[in-house]
Amino acid sequence: MKLKKEFKSLEKSAVELTVTIAKEEVADAYNATLKNYVKNAQIPGFRKGHVPANVLERKYGDAIKADTISELIDKSFEEVIKEDEKNRPLPYAQPAMDKAPDFDITKDLVYTIKYDVFPSVEVKNFSGITVKEPQVTITDDDLADELKTMQERNAMVIDKKDPVVAKDDIVTINYVEIGEDGNEIADSKRDDFIFTVGSGENIYKIDDEIIGMKKDETKEITKKYKKDDENPDLAGLTKKIKVTVKAVKIRDLPALDDDFAQDCNEKYKTLADMKEDLKKNMETAKNRRLREIKNNSLLEQLVEKNKFDIPASMLQAELDGRWRMMAQQFQTSPEQLEKMITASGQTKETMLEQWTGDSEKMLKSRIIVDNLIRERNISVTPEEIEARYAEIAADGGMTVEEVKKHYADARSKEYLIDDTKENKLYDELYKEVKVSKGDKMSFKDLFANA
Repeated sequence: MKLKKEFKSLEKSAVELTVTIAKEEVADAYNATLKNYVKNAQIPGFRKGHVPANVLERKYGDAIKADTISELIDKSFEEVIKEDEKNRPLPYAQPAMDKAPDFDITKDLVYTIKYDVFPSVEVKNFSGITVKEPQVTITDDDLADELKTMQERNAMVIDKKDPVVAKDDIVTINYVEIGEDGNEIADSKRDDFIFTVGSGENIYKIDDEIIGMKKDETKEITKKYKKDDENPDLAGLTKKIKVTVKAVKIRDLPALDDDFAQDCNEKYKTLADMKEDLKKNMETAKNRRLREIKNNSLLEQLVEKNKFDIPASMLQAELDGRWRMMAQQFQTSPEQLEKMITASGQTKETMLEQWTGDSEKMLKSRIIVDNLIRERNISVTPEEIEARYAEIAADGGMTVEEVKKHYADARSKEYLIDDTKENKLYDELYKEVKVSKGDKMSFKDLFANA
């Protein structure tokens, strides 16, 4: 096809493509379209395939031109992109045309479209990068905390003999907010709300205020919230909440003995076996978390030192995906989630705006990793995948065959291959950047913001 192309780079990894199609191609395309109309047109007074071309041009002239333009644009754009992979449009949004091209069978056809392309980034700047690795030692107290967690997980929840609310009790309450006029605010009413006292897992954070209340007791609580409260809907306000305690329960923790260990997992014969396995698992989790922290630190610095823009359509697709995922977590539809968010005093737009910064960083990190893997031609061998199977089996207390079964489908296997490539990339990068000892940190704090 006889054509000329011209690319112009725009902001946020977008391009403007101008294509000029030779007039001979325009004439040939028009005549082919007209011939097709002649072949298929059915007009009263004429046999099919015998309608004169000039009759069809008078009756369907605009449609014939529009079909010709569409055919020329589709064919030429496909040809341009086939020859220029780096300027292939992203799938998140269709190329846009500000105005339709002028059509004249005796002249070249010129059209201009804009669209997003995959960001171009060369990761060359590794200077001054220092990755600090937190220093974490698993202590006896950490192991005791883990055992307590397992006790609580296997505890029986029973009614408290003396039903007076205390810290760590499991309570059921009814609550409603009282307005300035002294009336209940209907939308704030909630019955049979269950939470653990001291966890802070309730909207109004009234843990301390209900301590000492008895079952079936009703109390009006007045609480003033700090201006910097983490909940912007409460910050700086004073709220009056009416609370009724409906039930007070406690966790009846099982004794830490061999029987408990055997109940948790049949592979344990004694409590000592269980402790040894727990400590091994904690060590594995610690190393995995430390590597995650190091990788994130490295990527944050690479993103900062190697500037590039994220296409608007790519960012919007990521935000839309996060919104759909949040809807799934709430077991509702994206549309219903928006109604829920609006009812709570926020908007979808506000939440998406809050997510934008983190989403941009995540996408840039992903693009940098993909580019480096491609530039360094990092690949994995079947032997390396077999080694990963063995590693995962050892860490998870499974057999290699069980691990292979988990990664049997193509998508899971592809994920494992990609993850192995990333690990090889990081191993290379840590030889090129400075890794130093970071601050001492407890095992609990290591996972605090995970």
